[in-house]
Amino acid sequence: MPINTKPVEIISPMAWGNGAYVVHRTLERHIDGYKVRGYHPNWTFIPLSINKIAPRQNARLVHTTPDYAFFSHCKNIPLIISFQNYVLDHWMGQYSTWWQRLHYRTDLRLWTRMAVKKAAIITAVSKFTGELVKKDLNVKRRIQVIYNAADEKVFTPGNLNKPNTKEVRVLYSGNLTLRKGAHWLPAIADKLDKHVRIYYTQGLRTRNTLSEHANLRSIGPVPFEEMPARYRQMDILLMPTVREGFSLSVLEAMACGLPVVASDCSSLPEQIDEGQGGFLCPVGAVDCIAERLNQLADSSKERKEMGQFNRSKIEEHFTVEKMINEYKRLFETILV
Repeated sequence: MPINTKPVEIISPMAWGNGAYVVHRTLERHIDGYKVRGYHPNWTFIPLSINKIAPRQNARLVHTTPDYAFFSHCKNIPLIISFQNYVLDHWMGQYSTWWQRLHYRTDLRLWTRMAVKKAAIITAVSKFTGELVKKDLNVKRRIQVIYNAADEKVFTPGNLNKPNTKEVRVLYSGNLTLRKGAHWLPAIADKLDKHVRIYYTQGLRTRNTLSEHANLRSIGPVPFEEMPARYRQMDILLMPTVREGFSLSVLEAMACGLPVVASDCSSLPEQIDEGQGGFLCPVGAVDCIAERLNQLADSSKERKEMGQFNRSKIEEHFTVEKMINEYKRLFETILV
């Protein structure tokens, strides 16, 4: 049942350049009256500035992520927060810079707690994320899980753009950060067969590159609208991350019919079926990751079967329509 809204009734203040922004823009395209108000990520250094885009007219609901939700919350307008990821726990400290650790343990933790207190409804994008939030912040309330989705009509299988070569192409998609496991890429590349090459993005927030390596190639920052074509040029997705809320890159690669080799951590087992859609290796297990990549590189049949399994799983469990309908029902509890 569609939401009967005025021109703008649901406001979503969001910083650019991350997966959460992509998800909320998807909601904007499919839900009448839903409006994303994007802002530059640098605004978060002065969070009071975010209040400039807070709703002033017509809005009956604010929907955003929790980290800076307190600064876009308005009196008498219900707030829904969605945890797209969670990195404030102490375990994540080993994969954070010193200033990130300071930020996570002080002001950002405080602001997240304040958002939880203000929120009328709390959601998370995976069971893992929801349970971690409840444990680390001692949240006693229900956290509803609504899985992210890949647009299966945009991200589709096909090898029309793939070069006619014996090279097996592995894609790493994401920022080159510790959290994404980018620091392990050179060591993984060292152990790959000569015909296997990792193509890595620089993400939308980072512009650094890795050291030169025969099995590593940078494809620079790739705009979101170009990603479907990039996946179709590849054979395997590599995700050596240490923490994922519910990875859009994995969903998109699965929708494009790629097998996935990833870390066995956080929400990834909720996405990837071990041995059927790809392989899960212990966090930082360079030998295991390289072995699985070489295994898939040597078997086009196994890559094809796993890719078909992943595409079917997307069509059954993680479609945009399913995600949109769950958010619509959630919003209706407040708007109707």
